[in-house]
Amino acid sequence: MSQALDELRATIARLRAPGGCPWDIEQTHQSLVRCLIDEVSELIDTIDREDYPHMREELGDVLIQVVFHAQIAEERGEFDLDAVAREVNDKLIRRHPHVFGDGAKLGTAGDVIVKWEQIKAQEKKNGPEKKGLFKEQPPRLPATMLAEAVWKQVEKQSLPAEGAVDVARVRELGAALDDETLGRTLFELCAAARAKGLDPEGALRRESDRVMRAVETKVAAGGVV
Repeated sequence: MSQALDELRATIARLRAPGGCPWDIEQTHQSLVRCLIDEVSELIDTIDREDYPHMREELGDVLIQVVFHAQIAEERGEFDLDAVAREVNDKLIRRHPHVFGDGAKLGTAGDVIVKWEQIKAQEKKNGPEKKGLFKEQPPRLPATMLAEAVWKQVEKQSLPAEGAVDVARVRELGAALDDETLGRTLFELCAAARAKGLDPEGALRRESDRVMRAVETKVAAGGVV
């Protein structure tokens, strides 16, 4: 670890220690969740604006959250920041054999993604048993990202989604979209939902859940995958 990271770890440990900051001492993994979401959202804002001076600051705020969670875990005897860094570094090396392993070069970024997913799938196979057809998503994942992830799994696994989703309509819409049109349409839908007193985030999350249940029911009833 660099000296700056060591100093950050020491600062957070001091804040958490007896005689430190009452607020920091009271925090738990659970109480810090909202802080983490807020800091990541602020970082994303600087990325969207290409505001590099403030991006550096917001990356630091996200790093505080990582170190804070690691410090709490270390106090509980679970793991420390070194273990976090070591595990993710091992994962990066393991999932890039074309760089760190057999030397077999991959020609494109698409090839890399395919290889990454193959290695990831093997790791999952050796891990806890997966339940259901769909990859489990973080419960706090934004609804638009959840919907995108559900459709990605439908396409990736060739799941029988017709009936649960108007597949022809999806393809028709996709053919007509560009980034500007997509942004405008999503904004107009959210604004219209607000005017109608509806919750677009909740509605989209419920629809994604419905699609997953419908597809899984269809497969269980003998649908072809």
